Amino acid sequence: TLPKFPGFPEILAAKLCGTNYPVSISFIVVNEFCERFSYYGMKAVLTLYFINYLHWDQNLSTAVYHAFSSLCYFTPVLGALIADSWLGKFRTIIYLSVVYVLGHIIKSVGAIPSVGNSTVHIALSMLGLVLIAFGTGGIKPCVAAFGGDQFDEEHTIERRKFFSIFYMSINAGSVLSTVITPILRGDVKCFGGDCYALAFGVPAILMVIALVVFISGSGMYKKSPPEGNVLSDVCKCIGLAIKNRWRSSEFDSKKKHWLDWAEEKYPRRLIHEIKMVLRVLVLYIPLPMFWALFDQQLTLWFVSVFDLFSSLLFQMLNALLILLFVPIFDVVVYPLIGLCRINLTPLKKMAVGMILAALAFGAATLVEVNVMVRPSIYDPNVRSLVEVNVMVRPSIYDPNVRLLVEVNVMVRPSIYDPNVRSLVEDEVVAQTVSADNFHHALTKSCTHPISHRYTKVRCSSGSQVSFINLGLLDFGASYTIILTNGSVGIVPKKMVDVVANNIHITWQIPQYILITAGEVMFSITGLEFSYSQAPANMKSVLQAGWLLTVAFGNVIVLIVAEGAGLNQWMEFLLFAGLLVAVCIIFSIMAYFYKYVDPEELDKLFQDKTVDGEDDDSLKKDKKEHMEQAGDSTYLKSGIKNTAM
Repeated sequence: TLPKFPGFPEILAAKLCGTNYPVSISFIVVNEFCERFSYYGMKAVLTLYFINYLHWDQNLSTAVYHAFSSLCYFTPVLGALIADSWLGKFRTIIYLSVVYVLGHIIKSVGAIPSVGNSTVHIALSMLGLVLIAFGTGGIKPCVAAFGGDQFDEEHTIERRKFFSIFYMSINAGSVLSTVITPILRGDVKCFGGDCYALAFGVPAILMVIALVVFISGSGMYKKSPPEGNVLSDVCKCIGLAIKNRWRSSEFDSKKKHWLDWAEEKYPRRLIHEIKMVLRVLVLYIPLPMFWALFDQQLTLWFVSVFDLFSSLLFQMLNALLILLFVPIFDVVVYPLIGLCRINLTPLKKMAVGMILAALAFGAATLVEVNVMVRPSIYDPNVRSLVEVNVMVRPSIYDPNVRLLVEVNVMVRPSIYDPNVRSLVEDEVVAQTVSADNFHHALTKSCTHPISHRYTKVRCSSGSQVSFINLGLLDFGASYTIILTNGSVGIVPKKMVDVVANNIHITWQIPQYILITAGEVMFSITGLEFSYSQAPANMKSVLQAGWLLTVAFGNVIVLIVAEGAGLNQWMEFLLFAGLLVAVCIIFSIMAYFYKYVDPEELDKLFQDKTVDGEDDDSLKKDKKEHMEQAGDSTYLKSGIKNTAM
């Protein structure tokens, strides 16, 4: 049973079906499911909303989309500081959830055509997105940490499994929202067009439900009160330690750690807690590289041969595999590894997860190499005036828009023939191509099957306009189309330079399996590790630090992808190699990491102002406490160097 806390009702001791899981976590899991449905449902149609409703171009829409996504992973720091220093986790979740709901409502109102002009729509949309970013980012570190707080300190196994269940709820919400929200936008019509107001309104309703469910469990929660301005004390302590270390002379007594230079003013417990947090944050430095690879499965991994169902399925494949793999790993894989007497510590799991992600990109490289095999289109022996390169990319934002045909028009002066209709206005053939209308006629987004027949393509030259039949343009093929004068106007002659691609989409499944297995071992473990290694008054802060690794992973993608200028398969291979190198560095750092049990701090520091104890005596006392506690502590080997 739970210990009696002043002000806590007896219902706190309630457990789920005779287990050691508190009833309160059911409210937290349902809250997270609804919140993730709300977030991912809104994002599923966000880019299409920018392009089709606000009439922004593709570049601006993509830039705003990624800026919003990045903001959602930087704002957790603010939410964590509010929770740990001022309001506490419970009230922070409630207040920022209200901000979250307001953001959704404003976003939905901005999608109603009758509300103001385009400037008003843009202003409301941006205000709504900013509020959503602060809402979702602010509660991210608090909800996970608050869920971990509900468990008694001896129920570490149940707490670890809770984080797995928590992660499954995230992906369940993602799967359903990815299916439902685009349907609401496309199949339901309102205000004379696609119903973006409804597509944004449903996520708002789900967020209201999430808030109501969370508040409903109020009487069952353990609510740890905030412990004052922790951030201010931490910054001042670090500042004093740096100042004293800088001013020290060779005659001053030596310190075992640079933070010990602050012990003249600050209690040893605070100094010890700061050491714990800094050790974990340093360990996080290599981790963004994993997220740099992981996030590309929704952008660069789409092989463009999908029909509508396949496009939708592959967008959901990662989340579906998560729902399958989490119980398999918890019930089968990890117990089997334990039976083999392999000590699979949390940091070892994370390292294995990084290796699996690197292997996934190795598999993606093999697929990409086979997909993109092409003879050179610059072969001087190839006579062509118009080169049509057909590339199909399914939209990652809307499963209903999945076909993009790009046509690049090139005129070769070396093969200029007066009997062949010129696509230029003057005699300087290599200088100006005036086939824009032809180009734009084939640059389109549509919902036709991939193997689509283009039977009526508008082609103009000056004042003369003709409609030509290009026939079938299939994915992966390279066509040469020569336009000649005929008795009935422009007559196209199409030649197939490269036959259509026949790589089956199922070749992508192994890389999705590998990346998802890596995510299970890396992400879920990291979430629980961040909680277990943080002192009670800094758990939200360390959760925010974990989420920051995701934000910086996106930055790495932008730097490498924009700066490298490599072919796609080479870029995949580069990312895989970088992750392997980072994994080696992380493994070395993890080898020297010392696991701690924050719950033991109360035993080690009965008085917060205690001083005079050196690190050796602290470690000795800590080891004795852990040995007495037996299996009730998360990691008994807290003070010895472990092999990760």
